[in-house]
Amino acid sequence: MQIERFYLGCLAHASYIVHDDGEAAVIDPQRDVDLYIDLARERGLSIRWVIETHLHADFVSGHLELARRSGATICMGAGSGAGFEHRVLHDGDELPLGRNVLRTLATPGHTEESVCILALDGGKPLAVFTGDTLFIGDVGRPDLSPTKTPQQLAAVLYDSLHDKLLALPDDTIVYPAHGAGSLCGRNMSADSSSTIGRERRTNYALLARSQEQFVELLTGDLPPRPTYFNDEVALNRSGATALEDLPPVPSLTPDQVAVLQAEGAIVLDTRPTTDFAAAHIPGSINVALSGQFASWAARVLGVGARVVLVAEDDATIHEARLRLARVGLEDVAGALEGSIFRWIEAGKAVQSLDQMSAVDLGDWSGTILDVREASEHSAGAIPGAISIPLPELRSRLSELDPGIAVLVHCKGGYRSSCAASILQASGFPAVVNLAGGYDAWQLAHGAGAAW
Repeated sequence: MQIERFYLGCLAHASYIVHDDGEAAVIDPQRDVDLYIDLARERGLSIRWVIETHLHADFVSGHLELARRSGATICMGAGSGAGFEHRVLHDGDELPLGRNVLRTLATPGHTEESVCILALDGGKPLAVFTGDTLFIGDVGRPDLSPTKTPQQLAAVLYDSLHDKLLALPDDTIVYPAHGAGSLCGRNMSADSSSTIGRERRTNYALLARSQEQFVELLTGDLPPRPTYFNDEVALNRSGATALEDLPPVPSLTPDQVAVLQAEGAIVLDTRPTTDFAAAHIPGSINVALSGQFASWAARVLGVGARVVLVAEDDATIHEARLRLARVGLEDVAGALEGSIFRWIEAGKAVQSLDQMSAVDLGDWSGTILDVREASEHSAGAIPGAISIPLPELRSRLSELDPGIAVLVHCKGGYRSSCAASILQASGFPAVVNLAGGYDAWQLAHGAGAAW
């Protein structure tokens, strides 16, 4: 039995092909499924199963398209409510794969339908695909049920971990669905795999001495659940449209962009933060096409937003469209032809975003806005800074006085550029971005900068 891992860094998402004797199973596929089809063709594999460990809340899965194109059967845990044809997996069910089998472990807790998939090679446990139940160094967040409290789900998750996963041999390899940076946990390692024995010894959540302590550990100071998660679950429950069936992204003139913006479309500027700061369309929102672009776009705009793209060239327009589709943000009305240069050539007004270096911060007399997560702020902050995490900014603008200049910062500058663009688009007349963010301030302050 062989295992191949695919990792999508922008969503911190891992998917897998498991194959034996010419038959393959794909576990937790990403939305763009060509990579699985291509590998199967290259290796002479027949994809027999497409397995979802649960209904994903942070990305759109390609299970429906992959099954249609490969002839595979979709498999999901009991209680998913999926609206498409699929095989329901119960605890102990086995899926034949070549000369070996994949065994289902029902592991509710992260979600009620969560399962883990145990790969048996020669009848012995080889690896377990843990979805969002068990991560490397962490476990899944327990707040995704519409009917159960986080405390109730956490208690169920404790039983799933101890009764099912920790009952496996210590040398069983652990392959989770996410790595560091995912929104589905808070302490994940960047390692690609682990073992049950290692997690038993080092995973903070598994070191809890009782179910009560585990529940308190998981639900105390639980980060807010992103608002788009419910939309993502609903889309995965019904099955997403094939990417090839999405309409093309039309090129738009500056006048067409202006009309769409006036009608309520959001101008999403995906250029690097420095380019956005130099010149951008008034009212546009900057989420740079780097890092976790799609996740931030979904968190800030919502997956139902209608957007017009401003990007550097056709390649980045295509990349932005693909990444947005991976999180279900599909309503792309078009892209500005010729990027910002065409807008300027047409004589349209532009805005800029002032930058301040950390060494000059001692002279600042306005509001300092920290848009990092609350846990980051509590671990260390610029004195006097107001903490409003970026995902909450649009709903908490009333806490800021637009008559006072606002200096925005995050850790390094990516989130603060987005936050500053939101403030500008909301009518704040004096907004400045702290270049280099809190990291730069720490360096400058430690070097003896005045404060």
